[in-house]
Amino acid sequence: MKRSLSLTIGASLVGLVAVLALVSFFWMPFDPNHVDPASRLLPPSWPHIMGTDHLGLDIFSRILAGARICLLVGVIAVGIGALVGVPLGLIAGFAKGWFPKFVLRTADIIYAFPALLLAILLAAANGHGSVVTAMVAIGISSVPAFIRVARAATLQVVNQDFILAARTSATPKYTIALQHILPNIAPVVLVQSSVSFGLAILAEAALSYLGLSAPPTTVTWGRMLFDAQSYLFSDANLALWPGLFIALTVLGCNLLGDGLREVLDPRLQEVR
Repeated sequence: MKRSLSLTIGASLVGLVAVLALVSFFWMPFDPNHVDPASRLLPPSWPHIMGTDHLGLDIFSRILAGARICLLVGVIAVGIGALVGVPLGLIAGFAKGWFPKFVLRTADIIYAFPALLLAILLAAANGHGSVVTAMVAIGISSVPAFIRVARAATLQVVNQDFILAARTSATPKYTIALQHILPNIAPVVLVQSSVSFGLAILAEAALSYLGLSAPPTTVTWGRMLFDAQSYLFSDANLALWPGLFIALTVLGCNLLGDGLREVLDPRLQEVR
């Protein structure tokens, strides 16, 4: 099968961010929080290959440190959305009665509370914003998408002959769900996870920019953009790198999702 160009580019961009995050655990050229007033606002040069900010902080080191939070938020937020949304969507598509309607109506209500609003509510309840608050808010806001995707895929699978055969052979419902339905909807869930990963990163960057995520001592790309806004016209280099990496990461996740859909969905595969 010919590999999708979107899949290749998307996987490369996401892989780049993953490599940066892994490298940051073992090596960074400078302490990302070490203030050096004598080196403030340096242009890209050696040894500061991306320059320094208004406090003399090395931008490349902060990009490496920010990649950790980027991946952490994406993994945890998508994990919350998938672990909660997929089982509910599977039940809503497979079961009968009042429960599926209740799940769908609850998902509609959660849609009314975007990640930003949920983060504000959780920060107010907690007394301050944090990375955990942001991850929980983003994860909860992604649950409805997983519910609807899993339910739609389940409705397609339950009409297949092998599900009817399993039912007529008195196979327990939970066995049918785990052994027959879940493996068949897994590709659709994987695609949704990739797309939600990019949305989670973008949402965390927005929350960090607004001060509703990580504290100032925790390096995030959104926080770097907030710190760079005062120097946007005098030294655009400060906003260039975090903005570029946010854009490339989100683009990579979206391309990866499109590529996975093209590869895993038999209806979109080329007929040879």
